[in-house]
Parts: sequence; structure tokens; C-alpha cells
Amino acid sequence: MQETWDTVERLVEWLDAESTVPPDVARLLRVLKITEEAGEVAEAVHGATGSNPRKGNSHTWDDVQSELCDVILTSMVALKTITADAAKVFEERVAHVAERSLSQ
Repeated sequence: MQETWDTVERLVEWLDAESTVPPDVARLLRVLKITEEAGEVAEAVHGATGSNPRKGNSHTWDDVQSELCDVILTSMVALKTITADAAKVFEERVAHVAERSLSQ
């Protein structure tokens, strides 16, 4: 997982270097980007199930998988943008959720 977080850190550095907006605005935009990516998941699900008669089967479940990965990566970038300890925060949250699920 460390390799993934190293990649996320490089992406954040690249985005910071290319950004034309103030850091506080960039932080907000990266969090909002998660919603955009989630919308693309929804679109892919509709396309994979053919639920929109106008568009039919425009996507596959592989597309849904890719879009879900985009949501996860975008969330990791947003988390790394708002805290230097993103990996630790994430691991602690996963542990918390896992522990909570075992107690039920």
C-alpha cells in the first residue's frame, strides 16, 4: 500500500505545481472532484444495466470498476491534500470501521 500512497503523493505534488488557483481553492476543488467521479460511476452503472432507454447499454461492468477506482484515487488525492498523514488517517479509519463491524 505504501507504493500507492507514494504515487498519490506524486500526483498531489504534480497537481499543486500545475494549479492556477490558491491552495485553499484547490483543496475544495479536489474534494468536490469526488462527487464528479461518483457521478461517472452512476452513469456507468446505468449504461451497464441499460436502464436509460435513450442510451441503452453504453457501458460495461469493467467501466464501472474503472470508475470506482477513479473515485478511490480521487478520494486518496483529496485526503492527501488536506492532511500530510493521509495513509495513517486512512488506515485508522479502516481499522475503526472493521472493528465496528465485528462488534455487531
